[in-house]
Amino acid sequence: MKRQTTHRWLTMLLLFALSSLACQFSLIDFSVFTQPTPIPGTGPTATPAPLAEVTFKLSLPAPIQAGETIYLAIMDEVTGLALNPVLYTMQAVDAQTYSLKMPFVLGSVIKYRYVRKGVSTAQEDTSFGELVRYRMYHAATPGEVHDLLASWSDQPFNGQTGYIQGSISSAASGQPLPGILVTAGGVSTLTDSLGQYRLEGLLPGTHLIMAYALDGAYRSFQQGADVLPDSSTTAPLSLQSANLVQVTFNITTPADTVGGAPLRMAGNLLQFGNTFADLNGGISVVTSRMPSLAPGQTNNYSISLRLPAGADLRYKYTLGDGFWNAEHDPDGKFHLRQLIVPESDTVISDTVRTWQSGPSAPILFNVTVPANTPLGDTVSIQFNPYGWTEPIPMWPLGNHKWVYKLYSPLNMLGSFGYRYCRNDQCGAADDIATAVSSQSRRVSTSLTPEDLQDTVSSWIWLPESDPATVVAVPVQARNASFWAGIELQPGYHPSWQAFYPTAFNNIQGLGANVLIQTPSWTAKNDQPLIFAPTAGNDPLWSDTLQTIQYSRAANLITVLYPTPRLLPNAPDFWFNAPRTPAWWDNWFARYRAFALYHADLAAQGGAQALVLGGEALTPSLPGGLLINGAPSGVPADAEARWRSLISEVRAHFKGQLLWAQPYSTKLAPAPVFIDQFDAFYLLWSAGLSANGADLGALTTEAGRRMDEELLPFLSAAGKPVVIAIDYPSAQGAASGCIPASGGCLDWTALSRPYADLASIPLDFQGQANLYQAMLQAIEQRPWVGGFISRGYYPPVALMDKSSSIRSKPTADLLWYWYPRLLGR
Repeated sequence: MKRQTTHRWLTMLLLFALSSLACQFSLIDFSVFTQPTPIPGTGPTATPAPLAEVTFKLSLPAPIQAGETIYLAIMDEVTGLALNPVLYTMQAVDAQTYSLKMPFVLGSVIKYRYVRKGVSTAQEDTSFGELVRYRMYHAATPGEVHDLLASWSDQPFNGQTGYIQGSISSAASGQPLPGILVTAGGVSTLTDSLGQYRLEGLLPGTHLIMAYALDGAYRSFQQGADVLPDSSTTAPLSLQSANLVQVTFNITTPADTVGGAPLRMAGNLLQFGNTFADLNGGISVVTSRMPSLAPGQTNNYSISLRLPAGADLRYKYTLGDGFWNAEHDPDGKFHLRQLIVPESDTVISDTVRTWQSGPSAPILFNVTVPANTPLGDTVSIQFNPYGWTEPIPMWPLGNHKWVYKLYSPLNMLGSFGYRYCRNDQCGAADDIATAVSSQSRRVSTSLTPEDLQDTVSSWIWLPESDPATVVAVPVQARNASFWAGIELQPGYHPSWQAFYPTAFNNIQGLGANVLIQTPSWTAKNDQPLIFAPTAGNDPLWSDTLQTIQYSRAANLITVLYPTPRLLPNAPDFWFNAPRTPAWWDNWFARYRAFALYHADLAAQGGAQALVLGGEALTPSLPGGLLINGAPSGVPADAEARWRSLISEVRAHFKGQLLWAQPYSTKLAPAPVFIDQFDAFYLLWSAGLSANGADLGALTTEAGRRMDEELLPFLSAAGKPVVIAIDYPSAQGAASGCIPASGGCLDWTALSRPYADLASIPLDFQGQANLYQAMLQAIEQRPWVGGFISRGYYPPVALMDKSSSIRSKPTADLLWYWYPRLLGR
């Protein structure tokens, strides 16, 4: 089954750009070569770098049409995969075989893919309809690679496939290596905590499999692997660790560089801002994740980094990201540098020739923002030349004023849109004037400098407001094991990473003692099942470890509650899945990997507890049902499979283990394997009133549900409970059901990045009353072991309709209750 599920918008951008190659004026200035030319590197000296000649051979599924040409596209992940490829014409060997020889700097890691161009333009995709992001080849020596192309983006795939699976370990220690990028045949994945990987949908034949450390900490390794139809090929790999060397970069910038503006390095390694994801506008690097350089004398900067020897570093200097305000060649082209990191300490001296990309003069954006902009927030600017790209932090001037000078790439723009937002969260925390994605401010390029003076009158979801009034009530302190905490919204974007410390300090400021983090894996395909960490959708291994450390630095008990992202949504995922015996075998194997991955993360990071379960997993439990009540077809031995899985989790993680039990309308029976868990983590979103009753009635109903429904449930299971509540600040939340399309609204639809549902009224007081009722009911029931607020939005404060309590009156309520419950 071929499903066109990923980045179709990005495909249209690429196809539009490529189709305009023959035009004199193009959106993107692609370079097309009929004869191969060396790919130069920039090193510490002018000594020519040794080259390795690589032969690319491509086998097509069918002959191309007359007038069509096959290109090898060399990708630039620093500028953006869709924004700066260089195309080389391939030569026909026969009707279905093409070839090209090219020289590369010895040691280069080449990222490439194939393009077909004629009347229309097509890019290669996989057998299951996902665009090939890129293939990889390590030019450690002269060599040859023979690629098999599954299909084009404008043609269906019809054929047999197999898959490669294996594990990757350290050659020195034999320990498994998580987070290694593995690619073959245009398919890629990241290894789990056992070092395991699985590459689905590969054509029968020989493929080059490559293992690549995102930060270069291990040397890349590649080898051939034969794939047979409907069969598995096992390919274990071991990687050599790279020695770290000290590399000092001394940089001279142009005279027109804005004094005091932060200069950063954008690069293809993780530590240089690369997310290995397709983000807004085809960009992969995020400004807030890049290293900043230290200013020296006028126009001079420097930075000293520990880098892995042998790594192929592609990099550029920038006042923005890899696309906006990055260095250019004098002819206006993007400038991308290359350094094969040497085996010993070295000093690199670089000169940025220009920030500009043509005759258009720079544009200075000045903006005054509201006085209620939270202290510590960053104002960002986002540009829309062909679609919204990633936001870029502006430069603070003080007194609520921010500035940004845009130099490039103005040569490819006429009129373009822009908007302001907070903390890089454009589309969620916007200027009120451009709060709808189709709205923007406009500016046109000019040969003379422009100085724009803008004012943000207010921010969406940040009204002027006074602190909430909290009614003082006596609170009985609980024992030291009581949890009073916050659960993060189950979502992720790589830009969030920079804002976690501030969010965690705010959570600590509420008096909370527990933080529930919600890392994820994405199931982006159901047949074949592809369920693995996906860059951009899910935090990387190193990201989650860093987030755990941020939490511990804020003196918060850290709990991991990993959440599967089942696309397009959990009910449809289960309905669409074939759920055959073979499919269930694969599901349990992948969920086992998911659970052990997060158990290992919790153990390595120092988390105190791990939560498994949740509503999305209901069809996979013993006797599992679909959302319509039909049997899911889960195997008869599901209980044994779950028990084995939980035992393995226990072997990997020695902390507390909780089971997430949904509770919306009624409590489903506890799973038969609950005896293997320490406690319930109750996902409470149950209705307390059909018509918005007063606080007393809400408290009474909360207590009734606890006494008549929850307590017997817990007594039967013999387990304690932590209650985690989820009520949005939207009218109707008290009933437990906000009507929508003949049913109840999934409350995540009120969260960012989803668009606002204008038909649903905002109700801060309703959310605060529900929290007050629950807290008062719990305070009277000492058998409840904790209270958690779910849905906290970490990158920025928003007073929206979501379940997040950040900066809402409910947060003031928790600020009163939490310290008293904890006896502080």
